[in-house]
Amino acid sequence: MKFLVDNAVSPKIALALREKGYDARHLRDYNMQGATDREVFDLALREKRILISADTDFGAMLAFQNWQGPSLILFREITHIPEKQAEVLLLNLRRIRPHLEEGCVVVLGKKRIRLRLFNK
Repeated sequence: MKFLVDNAVSPKIALALREKGYDARHLRDYNMQGATDREVFDLALREKRILISADTDFGAMLAFQNWQGPSLILFREITHIPEKQAEVLLLNLRRIRPHLEEGCVVVLGKKRIRLRLFNK
């Protein structure tokens, strides 16, 4: 699995994923800190990366384009401490992996995980 971490999330998330053997890049790795949401979205699509963000605009973009990808992981109502976010993500990644590979939006919240599969 490949990941693209948006500016709304710390680069420490990409680092934590890489330390566990995943192909993860932050927008800073592309020098795209000033990129628009559309440019970020297009990069994730082009490189077939799962987008990780705290920006709900990406969910709206997916809905607008009829839920065709890329898969999206959204941090919502969860701590802003990157190490804790990475911990929650890594603890749940194995369980949500099949859905991410199929195409979905996963919302990691304080008390629950919500998942919406794309209509294919």
